[in-house]
Amino acid sequence: MTPSLDPVLTRLNQAILGKPDEIRLALCCLLARGHLLIEDLPGMGKTTLAHALATILGLEYQRVQFTSDMLPADLLGLSILDPASQQFVFHPGPVFCQVLLADEINRGSPRTQSALLEAMAERQISLDGVTRPLPAPFFVIATQNPQDQSGTYPLPESQLDRFLMRIELGYPQREAELQMLLRHEDAPITPLLDANQLLQLQQAVANVNASPALLEYLLALVNLSRQPGRVPNPLSPRASQALLAAARAWAFLAHRDHVLPDDVQAVFAAVAEHRMRSGPVAIGSPASFSQALLASVDPVQ
Repeated sequence: MTPSLDPVLTRLNQAILGKPDEIRLALCCLLARGHLLIEDLPGMGKTTLAHALATILGLEYQRVQFTSDMLPADLLGLSILDPASQQFVFHPGPVFCQVLLADEINRGSPRTQSALLEAMAERQISLDGVTRPLPAPFFVIATQNPQDQSGTYPLPESQLDRFLMRIELGYPQREAELQMLLRHEDAPITPLLDANQLLQLQQAVANVNASPALLEYLLALVNLSRQPGRVPNPLSPRASQALLAAARAWAFLAHRDHVLPDDVQAVFAAVAEHRMRSGPVAIGSPASFSQALLASVDPVQ
């Protein structure tokens, strides 16, 4: 029997107050087997949300603080000569985990950022002529500061495209922030699921039905982005797959076994906006391209 996700959502909303939509999107991303980029100003709860997701889902995680002097070997691992055997022995880096919390990923150099590309796309790494699989499931939850802050390196389009979703948390409502101030201490976060249960949930999400009419609606949105001059970067087939997977996860969280146009609309900006933009996305900027596409395509009846 597939475990319920209602307690997971409840506990996440207790950890991050006043952000139910963002939390639901983040959970959808992981259920859809995607990687998540959380971008916002410092102190907004990005790392707290990433840590809570990893812990509640019962996954082995590693947190890596990206810095400008970080090298790919610090992330992937390296082979060191063993004096006793006179052979090189591979020492795995922190990427060999189920959830990699890549904190302030855009403070790492482009060389270090690109070291994650193969891991995110194929869930494996190739070093010294050897391909090594990563644990299953494997997710990257990355946090990112605004691009105009000092010491940051913009993520290239190829890297951004590896993230199924990009979300912002934003400032909390006054009532939620007041509750934060009134809390004497945060309740400890404990696992509510384990890796095997998460794999079951992911399979259940993949089986959520999408009707031919729903797929036509999704493709209409994607194809509209490919019209000349419509958006800087048209949506790719990978974006189409990501959008369908995210919509299935949103429907699953609503306890439905089929996808509705509302599900596609709910996840569209988080999946598509960072792919269609050219250059960095400003914090708090409206999802104008996504809104224009949604307004131009009639949902299926």
